[in-house]
Amino acid sequence: MGVAKAGDTVRIHYTGKLEVGTVFDSSDGGEPLEFEAGSEDVIPGVSNAVIGMVAGDSKTVELSEEEGYGQAYPGYEQRIDRKDLPEKMRVGDRLRAEAEGRTIVFWVKELDDESALLDINHPLAGRTLIFDIEMVSFEAAR
Repeated sequence: MGVAKAGDTVRIHYTGKLEVGTVFDSSDGGEPLEFEAGSEDVIPGVSNAVIGMVAGDSKTVELSEEEGYGQAYPGYEQRIDRKDLPEKMRVGDRLRAEAEGRTIVFWVKELDDESALLDINHPLAGRTLIFDIEMVSFEAAR
């Protein structure tokens, strides 16, 4: 039985947690996550953590911000009038905007009656993340 290598298609179950133990994402109760090991299909720390695993292996990895969603940049926030947002927006919702031929994703970071604080940083940027990973299966690259 071989081990997963970069370029192999892997299927994992995972639980992502913050350092304080709060779960922010999980495949528990759903289908395994499928991606190419070592690729940019998922965050780098998870993509690289599966390399060397075999089906049935489990591990816990702690990821730095660089291995996760990157550094948080304070200058990437912008306050806008609340009336410029769709009515049912909530904190944590995403918005997409087109600018100079590219799509930019903003996250609603704060809301009050008058304004909204939008942030281009991913909500988990700048955070240390902990992932419990179980290798379900993999297929060698062809």
